[in-house]
Amino acid sequence: MTGRPMPIADHPLRYLLANELHARPFPTVAAPSRAAYLAIKPAQNGAGRDRALDRAHLLALLDRYGAAHPQPDATHYSGQLGKHFLKWESHTEFVTYTLFGEGNGDRPFDAATFGVFPADWLDAAPGVRITSALIHIERESDDAVITDKVRDWFVPESLAISRVLEDQLVIAGDFRIDPAGHMRFAVFARDGAGDRRVGRVVQRICEIETYKAMSMLGLARARDLGGRLGEMDNRLTALVGDMSGTPSRPEDTLTDLLRIAAELESIVHNSSFRFTATGAYESIVNQRIAVLREERFMGRQTFAEFMMRRFDPAMRTVASTQARLQAMSDRALRAGDLLRTRVDVERSAQSQALLASMDRRADMQLRLQTTVEGLSVVAISYYGVNLVAYMIYPLATSLDLSKGLLTALITPLVIAAVWWGVRRIRKAMH
Repeated sequence: MTGRPMPIADHPLRYLLANELHARPFPTVAAPSRAAYLAIKPAQNGAGRDRALDRAHLLALLDRYGAAHPQPDATHYSGQLGKHFLKWESHTEFVTYTLFGEGNGDRPFDAATFGVFPADWLDAAPGVRITSALIHIERESDDAVITDKVRDWFVPESLAISRVLEDQLVIAGDFRIDPAGHMRFAVFARDGAGDRRVGRVVQRICEIETYKAMSMLGLARARDLGGRLGEMDNRLTALVGDMSGTPSRPEDTLTDLLRIAAELESIVHNSSFRFTATGAYESIVNQRIAVLREERFMGRQTFAEFMMRRFDPAMRTVASTQARLQAMSDRALRAGDLLRTRVDVERSAQSQALLASMDRRADMQLRLQTTVEGLSVVAISYYGVNLVAYMIYPLATSLDLSKGLLTALITPLVIAAVWWGVRRIRKAMH
């Protein structure tokens, strides 16, 4: 009964996600042997690259040697390439090629191993080299012999060497580019170290070098921004200092602040991926070194100590630049908000003063209107009395009244009628 499947539907991604944990197996590397490692990345926007070009480039190499093709959507490949064994992997921003060959050759770190990659094929690569390395692998248990060899092969002041995985192997490198353009690393396997363990260590060394190189791209970006951020910081400081007094034209100051805030936001947008990726790559470098379980070899610095002295300060510079950029962006936005509030308050005060002035003018206009209405009543009444008087003068004789007395009698009546008429018109207009 244990072999029967459960009567329940699987999540559509269950097998894909479970197999992802086993998608990139470590190579099995016998000693003595050699490895050539190459990482290719587009000069710009590696994360947004056309991955079909990476696959086409890989297939072009496989076809040169008549090797089998990977699955259409594969992100890794392993197979025989003539006398060598090839391991290919596609990552977020780059692809890697690792060649393994048997034996050490006549000379250690012989760049002829890279001859497996045809020159025209390298020229057609959809990107540029971010790093490459030659790895020398041999069996050696005598620490004195190892000491003599690394003294001849590497620059002493940069040499990092350590015992790893409970002293089953010794690894060494100086993280310098040799005349052929490659990094150099040596792996000395003790007699009891198995091929799989050797393969894991070689893989870790390649990952350390690659992610270290990718992390340093963040340092280059931070250095490029240094001068520009300094200039913008001075401008921002001057504008904020001007705000503490009375800006001659607050609207102009606000415009300048918003312009700086927009520039900073653009820099944040263009740099956020690189700085975030640098932090992730730094973590991978430190994690890959940690899993090697290093121990000191003959009092020399370990890989972890080398990174602490040379790599960690660079990463702190990147983190500092990222924090400075974010702080400046927040500072510009806060200053803009404060100045906007100040401008709004000033405009509100101006609006209140304008409203008060309008109220005064309206009151004056009302008084003037009342005065004009009074004068209008007098003027209209004057003409009205004359008109009415002319109309009723013929009655003066019959009523035995003089014209003066008759005019005096009708004047109040005409004035009252005119006043009443003006009031009706005024009410109708309102």
